[in-house]
Amino acid sequence: MEATGTDEVEKIKSKFMSAWHNMKYSWVLKTKTYFSRNSPVFLLGKCYHFKTEAVLCLAEPGELPADGSNFDKLSTEVSGSVEEFRRDFISRIWLTYREEFPQLQGSALTTDCGWGCTLRTGQMLLAQGLMLHFLGRAWVWPEALDMDSSDSESWTSSTVRKLTASFEASLTAERDPAILPRPRRGPARRDWDVTESRNEAYHRKIISWFGDCPPAAFGLHQLIEHGKKSGKVAGDWYGPAVVAHILRKAVEEARDPELQGVTVYVAQDCTVYSSDVIDRQRCSGGSGKGTKAVIVLVPVRLGGERTNTDYLEFVKGILSLEYCVGIIGGKPKQSYYFAGFQDDSLIYMDPHYCQSFVDVSIKDFPLESFHCPSPKKMSFKKMDPSCTIGFYCRTVQDFEKASEEITRMLNSSSKEKYPLFTFVKGHSRDYDFASSPLHEENNLFSEDEKKRLKRFSAEEFVLL
Repeated sequence: MEATGTDEVEKIKSKFMSAWHNMKYSWVLKTKTYFSRNSPVFLLGKCYHFKTEAVLCLAEPGELPADGSNFDKLSTEVSGSVEEFRRDFISRIWLTYREEFPQLQGSALTTDCGWGCTLRTGQMLLAQGLMLHFLGRAWVWPEALDMDSSDSESWTSSTVRKLTASFEASLTAERDPAILPRPRRGPARRDWDVTESRNEAYHRKIISWFGDCPPAAFGLHQLIEHGKKSGKVAGDWYGPAVVAHILRKAVEEARDPELQGVTVYVAQDCTVYSSDVIDRQRCSGGSGKGTKAVIVLVPVRLGGERTNTDYLEFVKGILSLEYCVGIIGGKPKQSYYFAGFQDDSLIYMDPHYCQSFVDVSIKDFPLESFHCPSPKKMSFKKMDPSCTIGFYCRTVQDFEKASEEITRMLNSSSKEKYPLFTFVKGHSRDYDFASSPLHEENNLFSEDEKKRLKRFSAEEFVLL
């Protein structure tokens, strides 16, 4: 009888907490976000203009945006359609708080509401890296615009929509052949169907790797297990630097053959050692000989207690790069996944939205809750200085090009005596580091890494 009574109390407690979470974390999609039609919008290396008058129309690739910045040289595409931006944004994978998932080992928790937001933003960054790897930056979810956006009016006013309507057919046809009308018959249609089928399979597979169940390679259950090796347990808060190392370990230990061609490198003391990165790329994995793609993660601080606005142009530059996979960051007490910007406001996806558990092992599991219908904006000034920057390089040549480009950006954008981080030739061991994370077998972090993470943890914000 006593056990039964305890069970009933736990059930009542669970229902109460579920109701509380639904109330507390349901506001995310109800707040409106407004975008200016007079400034370019950047999203993970793509640039969109929402201009409506014919004389302003589109900027050609290579021309300067209206604000006079030089980010057009870094972005891969300039588009003029609000709908294209919506389609692109909604196609990114959104990972949020969940509840009623299988119990986390070593705890009674079946939800990450209130503590798991940095792990979720780390998942979103990794998911974008995997999307670049398997699908490419041009891919968009065919059903993206079927999503019901709760604040569709905030994308643009009705007047602007009327003015842009006449342009959208020509913009789509001229600028984005990937979304041309489907072929009706013949070999072209068959090839299109095969490609779409392959892309949708990878779309689902990538999401399934982040499922909230123990077998999922990058799901919360696995990330918590990796975090235990650094002294973290379910219910603790995680900073951006710690999450970067947890993601590295999760990718290293992933057993799916599809993932053997990807590796993660985490910068040490704000330094990227080029030879260490290239060694990782040239290390043949289970998929056979050849190089691996690498996702480079760089934990940094954009100032002391507050973010230094001198770093704004650098953050914009990073988000304008075609190989950027976003930034794990946020504002004090909240972690966000930053994916773009307009003017001096950052565009982000918010994990602080409680959703029900989805069983990703079921065939044709619903996809809608893994895609955000509406972006959010935040002033750069509100950004917490602790963050982790990520970028993806498919080949060694891509990494070398990226390091040169980012180095130029670091040198030109910072007014500080020292850049946020640096690329250094050689291996970390050449600079008297006791060990390299490349050769770790049994521990998540080397002793040097533990010391560095302890320092980072002392400086990072508590995430609610």
